[in-house]
Amino acid sequence: MGGVLAVAFLAIGSAKIAAVPQMRERAAHLGFGVSAYRRIGAVEVAGAIGLFVGFVFPVIGIAAALGFVLLLGGAVLTHVRAGDNTKELAPALAVGVIAVASLVLFVIEATS
Repeated sequence: MGGVLAVAFLAIGSAKIAAVPQMRERAAHLGFGVSAYRRIGAVEVAGAIGLFVGFVFPVIGIAAALGFVLLLGGAVLTHVRAGDNTKELAPALAVGVIAVASLVLFVIEATS
């Protein structure tokens, strides 16, 4: 789970940092400037690296996965605030579920 989440956020975060046109459109739609969206992308890339490190040091994976749970909770709230429909909200919800599952798995690994 953590690997899937890490790869996804490496790609998504990198696209935000690079300010590709689709990400610029999403940023504007959600009320963010490009520089703020780039900072979010940097946090996503750092979190992805944390998930990979978590395979060796589970406590780092716990911190990274918890960070993604919080980040995605904020994403859901931001989409709701923007008036997005279920189709636009679904990716953040689905990835949030994966983040929770990753968190649980890292906790199990750390405590076993």
